[in-house]
Amino acid sequence: MKTMINSAFAIMLSATALTACSGDNYGDPAKDWAGTTTVFTPTDDAGFNTYYMPAIGRCGDPMPFYDQKVGEFKVLYLQEYDNNGACYHPFWGIATKDGANNTPLGEVLPAGSSTAQQDASLGTGCAVYNEQDGLYYIFYTGYNVLLPNREVVMRATSPDFKTWTKDIRWALKGTDFGYDANDFRDPQVFKADDGLWHMVISSKLKFAEFKSQDLKTWEHVGQFPMIWDRMLECPDIFKMGNWWYLVYSEAYKTSWSRKVKYMMAPTFDALKACFYNPGANWPKDGHEGVLDSRAFYAAKTASNGTDRFIWGWTPYRTGSTIHEKNINVGAGDGNEPNWSGALVCHKVIQHADGTLTLGKVPAMDAKYNKEQTVSIMASNGFDDGTLTGNDAYVLYNRLGTCNHISLTVTTSNNWDKFGISFVRGTDSKKYYTMVVNPEWEDGRKVNFEQEGEEGKGFIEAADGYNFARPSDNVYNIDIYTDNSVLVMYINDVCAYTQRIYGIQKNCWSVNNYGGKITVSNVKVCQQ
Repeated sequence: MKTMINSAFAIMLSATALTACSGDNYGDPAKDWAGTTTVFTPTDDAGFNTYYMPAIGRCGDPMPFYDQKVGEFKVLYLQEYDNNGACYHPFWGIATKDGANNTPLGEVLPAGSSTAQQDASLGTGCAVYNEQDGLYYIFYTGYNVLLPNREVVMRATSPDFKTWTKDIRWALKGTDFGYDANDFRDPQVFKADDGLWHMVISSKLKFAEFKSQDLKTWEHVGQFPMIWDRMLECPDIFKMGNWWYLVYSEAYKTSWSRKVKYMMAPTFDALKACFYNPGANWPKDGHEGVLDSRAFYAAKTASNGTDRFIWGWTPYRTGSTIHEKNINVGAGDGNEPNWSGALVCHKVIQHADGTLTLGKVPAMDAKYNKEQTVSIMASNGFDDGTLTGNDAYVLYNRLGTCNHISLTVTTSNNWDKFGISFVRGTDSKKYYTMVVNPEWEDGRKVNFEQEGEEGKGFIEAADGYNFARPSDNVYNIDIYTDNSVLVMYINDVCAYTQRIYGIQKNCWSVNNYGGKITVSNVKVCQQ
């Protein structure tokens, strides 16, 4: 097939399709979009529609909870601003029934009102409902760098999840039980097989465990044996089917390690022992329990009894300093991902052997339901759906602000390499690609690269995600975007989250790097 421009694109690509999915355009100038392929620099909407971010500020560590009384998930998070006050990180929240459509709750639990208070700032915690006394409980981290115990576990209660009372007479201090005064945070409360409430708390180089009958009086049980020299944050423990799981975020700041991971075991006691010899206890999933890329962090799960979803945040990007905004080639200040961003939700998929991967939220397809005209704007080495040769590509017409791209890529052998690029035009000297790279014959890794004649290549700080090559070499791909947030799913075995500024209103491409691939079933839907 020769390079072509579909004239129908000029008619079908209306102004409505190219404005933000929330209905507003923030600072983008008027432009003649019909049939053009040059790169445009758009601005993100103020407030995201699917991957939630408040109009002002950003979301930190999510704390999801299924409210059985009203039949909806409530996802609390730490509210972050560019310039936090002296008392900061109150709990704000959203409500959702399906993980795709969100209703803001505003502030749920305020930070302390004075720098003299233990909870002058709030840290990660959890919410539960106690049928025994009809109260909601939030257990949270009270953080104050000026006090002897910088971090302690505190609690608040509410009869309606609206009006909260802090129990200022109660706190768990790590130093009372032999734990660190500075790192004692992120309480997670759940019920174990013994019918009791259990609380797991992150501390330096270990997890502390407590148990209770009534959520009021807590007994120290002990600690998980651990040989690692790493701080493991935001623990989330749950039972799914016949397996117990511990989802955690590793705070060890290296590109190969700072990710959301999980451990699994047939019993809760066996789960607690996993970290004594983590190398021997990794899930047999081919990627050592890693659930997503480095652009998905501090994730926790919640279940409505049918589906289990997981929420994490994808960071905003900056350049070599935190003041350089919207740079796609770095992760953040010092090349470490910035703290906070937009909430991303996945569905947790449990496979027959108990291993976990993350997949698309079912309600997303109903939300992204306006099919768009897909036109080929330019190509090289593309003929009748097949890309052949190195640097072969097919460039498709401009996207909107919120997009669902679905396609199938079939490789001709076990070593073919392909990629999907964004912020690409016929005038691009650099653009951004998720490369599905054959790391070994039966293994693939998604890498993030800046390609083009001025591109720097592999972006180290973003790292990637390993997954097994499909035995038939067929890759069924779904990509969802909301402004600069992007999530790609492949065959229910790969979830890859990324932040790419400039996706909206620009063209995109599928690329081949030697060998031959077939591209089929290309479809684009918007909200």
